[in-house]
Amino acid sequence: MAQFVQPPVMLIHGWGSCFADTWEVTGITSLFEDMLRECIGVDLLGHGTAPKPHRPDDYQDLGARVRDALPDIPVDAVGFSLGALVLLEELVKTPERFNRVILAGIGDGVFEVTNIQDHDRILAGLAGTAPEDDNIARLFAQYANKRTNDKQALAAILNRPRSIPFKETEFQHITNEVLVIVGDLDFVLPANRLAAGFSNGTLRILPKTDHFKTPESFQFIDTMLEFLGVQPS
Repeated sequence: MAQFVQPPVMLIHGWGSCFADTWEVTGITSLFEDMLRECIGVDLLGHGTAPKPHRPDDYQDLGARVRDALPDIPVDAVGFSLGALVLLEELVKTPERFNRVILAGIGDGVFEVTNIQDHDRILAGLAGTAPEDDNIARLFAQYANKRTNDKQALAAILNRPRSIPFKETEFQHITNEVLVIVGDLDFVLPANRLAAGFSNGTLRILPKTDHFKTPESFQFIDTMLEFLGVQPS
């Protein structure tokens, strides 16, 4: 049996998805394992194999399952969308538990009270009351309507007690290499302020890529592997 030769990689999915759908189905975990990198999969509360409570208050600490999955050694970590927000929260609290970090599908909205997503629009998409021309609400609703999802749980996540916006001063103690990846068609843009908040932060814009297609984009996968220093075995 091959032995892993580098630190593990933690992979955190976005809202309405799960570890399997975001990272396994796309072949990303196989790529890491072929290159002797162990993958740590996390299903956030309300998703995948995790419990799916219907009370918004139960989702106040989405980072708990991430912390529970962290090993004793620092890991590289990749988060997408909601997973990137959760990863950012944990990075701010305990940067020493991470090596290199990729935040994909989030932008300067982390510094705003409304945060990244327009929750009312997404909730309207879940309820089927969003305008027909609201493609973002429609696409989020498609995510929620997957057979394995619980729409009440996903709505509760959106209605969870809101955390206060991030401030650049919270990043001052973070020396980790941080890569922010956003598609040029992603509604979360701009992301320059977010990337510039880290002393070792870099922003990569993926051409012709929207929010929902980011994790399966070959450009995203290539950029991720290069940043994490993955080398063929």
